[in-house]
Amino acid sequence: MEKKSKKKIGAHVSATGGVENAPENAHAIGATAFALFTRNQRQWRSAPLSAKSIALFKERCAKYGYEAGDILPHDSYLINLGHPEAEGLEKSRAAFLDEMQRCEQLGLDRLNFHPGSHLKAMTEEACLTRIAESINWTLEQTTGVTAVIENTAGQGTNLGYTFEQLAYIINKVEDKTRVGVCLDTAHTLAAGYEIRTEEGFRDTFAKFDAVVGFQYLRGMHLNDSKKELATRVDRHDSVGKGVMGMKMFELLMNDARFDGIPLILETPDESLWAEEIKLLYSLEK
Repeated sequence: MEKKSKKKIGAHVSATGGVENAPENAHAIGATAFALFTRNQRQWRSAPLSAKSIALFKERCAKYGYEAGDILPHDSYLINLGHPEAEGLEKSRAAFLDEMQRCEQLGLDRLNFHPGSHLKAMTEEACLTRIAESINWTLEQTTGVTAVIENTAGQGTNLGYTFEQLAYIINKVEDKTRVGVCLDTAHTLAAGYEIRTEEGFRDTFAKFDAVVGFQYLRGMHLNDSKKELATRVDRHDSVGKGVMGMKMFELLMNDARFDGIPLILETPDESLWAEEIKLLYSLEK
């Protein structure tokens, strides 16, 4: 009998035409996990989810065997929870609250987001504190959904690119049971963590465990990178097509610490997703 993998792999699939289409799109590429936008990520305001969409989403997730813990919704890229200006902060918080409430409606238990940017208008520490305050403000008004902070490449004034910055935010979040982290492999490399060699991979994740803690890891984005180590530039590439090499993917696929969480491809060529999922599973020993 074939050994059943404990890894949950998928991609950030389209929800065009309604969130209920995301589970179908994920199933079509052989995904055992998936990510989606629950609203238009390019607009501040979106129409509420319809009762029909919510019911169909849940029905299709059940049909294809997707549980809440296999799904990693992503918020809008417009949101900046550390915005230095009152108006920008207010808009960002309102949009983030809406996204968390949508996750509640859909029965999802986590929401992935980019922490925020200081826009050269405040100190890094003040911005990180503001991000934590934004998370606290949102968690107070919602239930059951974990705020999952994604590490960034550190491009521009984006924060959350060091493990210390992630830990600083988590430390200031009041409800530690509802905050987590998503590590993006391309961002991790670009931010300066060498994960492509066995030694580098071991050291990086030992550091992550010491500084943040594996108990906070709620998902990962498995991306190759077009940009080199410590460039602080966020450019994803298809698996095995960038500067990452295959060793990191092989190590990750054979490491039990990454079992049971959504491992999501955000690679640029979606026509390769089904193939990439098979390739990743083939690396398991």
